[in-house]
Amino acid sequence: MAVHLRLARAGRHKRPMYRLVAADSRRARDGRFIEILGFFDPLKETGIPELKQERVLSWLHQGAQPTVTVRTLLRRSGVWKQFEAEKAAKKGTPTKE
Repeated sequence: MAVHLRLARAGRHKRPMYRLVAADSRRARDGRFIEILGFFDPLKETGIPELKQERVLSWLHQGAQPTVTVRTLLRRSGVWKQFEAEKAAKKGTPTKE
């Protein structure tokens, strides 16, 4: 089973809100998911999602693949940089800055 970190749409008409979820890659966008990892409201000025950082990092370390949009949101929140630093430390290579 391939797990993807992706956005599932919620909210009402013309007022989108998204959940960041870990889901089986074969499931529908708004279908069944494994775990909710955070929320993202694109209408907020900050544009930074509210995430459960420990759980997101746990899924990434287990091999979950983020979509392009989710990877962008993880970069904005700083989680992606933390993930790459932990991965580089495990391998023993310096991080690229």
